[in-house]
Amino acid sequence: MAALFGSQVRRLRTAAGLTQAQLGARTHVVSTRITQVERSSGAKPTLELARALDAALGADGLLVDLWPHVYRESFPDWSRTFMAYSAQAAAIREYASHVVPGLLQTEEYARAVLSVGLSLKSEEQLEERLSARLERQKRLASPERPELQVILDESVLRRPVGGDDVMRRQLAHLVKAAAEPHITVQVLPFAAGAHDMLGGSLTVLTLPNGSEVAYTEGAHHGQLFEDSAEVGRLGVTYDRLGAAALPPFMSLDMIRSAMEDDYRGANLPSRSARRRLAKEQLQQSGGRQLRRGGGRRPRPGSGT
Repeated sequence: MAALFGSQVRRLRTAAGLTQAQLGARTHVVSTRITQVERSSGAKPTLELARALDAALGADGLLVDLWPHVYRESFPDWSRTFMAYSAQAAAIREYASHVVPGLLQTEEYARAVLSVGLSLKSEEQLEERLSARLERQKRLASPERPELQVILDESVLRRPVGGDDVMRRQLAHLVKAAAEPHITVQVLPFAAGAHDMLGGSLTVLTLPNGSEVAYTEGAHHGQLFEDSAEVGRLGVTYDRLGAAALPPFMSLDMIRSAMEDDYRGANLPSRSARRRLAKEQLQQSGGRQLRRGGGRRPRPGSGT
């Protein structure tokens, strides 16, 4: 499909009488990038580039329509239909048991997550998956952005994916994202105990026509549910998880605590240590004030 995409770009460019350099200038990329696309070598084109090429060449949507097929071999079979549904969903409700959901991942966290897994075959495939994930995130900032509700298992906060620095920035990104009016983030604490989705993740999508689909995923497999009864059952499961999770404001406090305690810089004391130090300083300050005059005895005949 990448070869077909490239041949179509070359055919359209030739018909338009453009050189690779001229097409690159119109799409704001270097001419060697156009060469890579036409020869289906190097990194595959992003959706943004596909749109730019389509517009510059007057392809009437052909290149944009071909783009998803260019990436289809980069992902396991079970995830492709789900990704297509996600791209048009009006609302997304997701429970994540192991890692931060893809829509809320930083680039460096996403790279660390995508770098592992039995389905990964090459460095080129890693770059393709990373590019596609970052492209999908752009929808959260678009006018057609979905309502996003995310429940994170506490283990997501405690697992140092990519190292402390990557995790600290990822958790800070979660806090920032949760400030958006269309994004809600909750944490399901360990104290909640056992539940129906132990060991797996769950996503319920509401489509523009009001229908719903659900998707469950483990480490090496996933399953899409389109039957209304099955989707309804999984919807109830999600609602139960939400009821057991911490409220949003308490969830954000737990995320901040993890960020400042578990993944703090080497020379930065933990949040609890800073609180303890502040309390000690307050007590010491109060004691000094008493010694300086707060506890003086009244002088005889002073009327006090």
